[in-house]
Amino acid sequence: MPTDVKIRNLSNKPLKLVLAEHFDPAHKGGFQLHHVTKGFASVTNSIGLTNATTRANVPQISPDAQPFQTRDVQIDIPPFSMVQTDVKPTLNEGKERLRLTFQTELGGRHRMYCPVPTAESHSLEALADNPQMRFTGIYLPEESFVALFESTDLDRWMDKIDDEVPLGALSVPGTHNAPTYHNAPPSVRCQAVSPMEQLKNGVRFFDIRVQVPEPFDGKSDRLVLVHSVFPISLTGNKYFRDLYNDCRKFLDEHPSETLIMSLKREGTGKGTDEQLSRVLKDHYTNPNQWWTRPRVPRLGEARGKIVLVRRFNLDEPLKHECENSGWGIDGSVWADNTPNAMCPSGDICVQDFYEVKEPPSIDQKITYVREHMERSGCCCVNHDDPDPKVPLYINFLSASNFWNVGTWPEKIAAKVNPATIAHTCTKHMVEEDGRTKEGDWSTGIVVCDWVGLDGDWDLVRCVVGMNSKLPRR
Repeated sequence: MPTDVKIRNLSNKPLKLVLAEHFDPAHKGGFQLHHVTKGFASVTNSIGLTNATTRANVPQISPDAQPFQTRDVQIDIPPFSMVQTDVKPTLNEGKERLRLTFQTELGGRHRMYCPVPTAESHSLEALADNPQMRFTGIYLPEESFVALFESTDLDRWMDKIDDEVPLGALSVPGTHNAPTYHNAPPSVRCQAVSPMEQLKNGVRFFDIRVQVPEPFDGKSDRLVLVHSVFPISLTGNKYFRDLYNDCRKFLDEHPSETLIMSLKREGTGKGTDEQLSRVLKDHYTNPNQWWTRPRVPRLGEARGKIVLVRRFNLDEPLKHECENSGWGIDGSVWADNTPNAMCPSGDICVQDFYEVKEPPSIDQKITYVREHMERSGCCCVNHDDPDPKVPLYINFLSASNFWNVGTWPEKIAAKVNPATIAHTCTKHMVEEDGRTKEGDWSTGIVVCDWVGLDGDWDLVRCVVGMNSKLPRR
């Protein structure tokens, strides 16, 4: 029999579990659940290889279905606490559904279904008109674990966070090689959906790789989007200008938000870092639309802007920008293939272990991801400090090995992403003895592959939800 349900309240609102109901499984051919098992659907890539990962639908309970057992309970779940209940996830061997009803301090009730034996995340159903608060629930069936987050609109989740919060104190969802959603070889493609869809669903960090135009004359802005030496699409070159236009469109329509953009020169040819810096300075980085000062800003300084994380060297004149302190947050040097490194600038602490040569070493990658998330979470910002120094904790979930199909980006994401969700829900900022750790509980910048596939935004929702400890405006 599975263990009793454990519930973690990761919101700043007190909750009480008041009702547990068990339903028989739905009959085949009945209603289908809109939020279905979160996994990675089978994807046939451009060269005809098919991944063997699928998702199974979970039957939805009919609206007029009656529970076969109802139990009134009174279990308090304080903010940022974890409570072991005596509620069984299932009473029979069948795949019945469990429905939990929670009550807020203001009297509103919210309920969620816990599917068995699958996973689900969704906004809890509010049982009153115009509820004063909303919640998101994630159910981890292997552990009979429920994680509850305060819901927010993912397209404007930064809106409620105080202007004075340093960007490094936020929990930020990100994507590795963000524009690589086009039809491409499986070792090149890293994303399921477009950058605009990523932005609308909460992603606020883009990892971008570009190739400098050749011959270089300083007049062209046509930076080609690449992944290592490869173009990102089999249908022709894709350009940074189009990606940039989408980013600006989103930020113009959502002025409360910011986008942290890491830019790096890759590709073939003789283009240089210094040339890339000139193209960006001359053709893109309007100071009203970009943050290019060489320090991590506060959120209020960055709203509506693209924050430049510079992974390239500077042309000589740009070294003298900002009173000779440079241009852009300096990430031009960090240790290669590192599980943990602080950049010389002191503004970026990175986990970027990417040489996963064989499938068994994916577990080592997961360990490094968890450890870096805990480093970020243990930071505790003195919000009364007029100049708090908080680096960006950048945590790459991505890795690959071109020569091994078992370690291509999608294969790694299929293991690393669910493991990161589980850690965030159950273990982030929790000691081995169950006590909670001191800190702001930030996840840092969690840089993912293959989020948003078939509507699966669980990982993004988890990361955004971890901002609940930050001051509000």
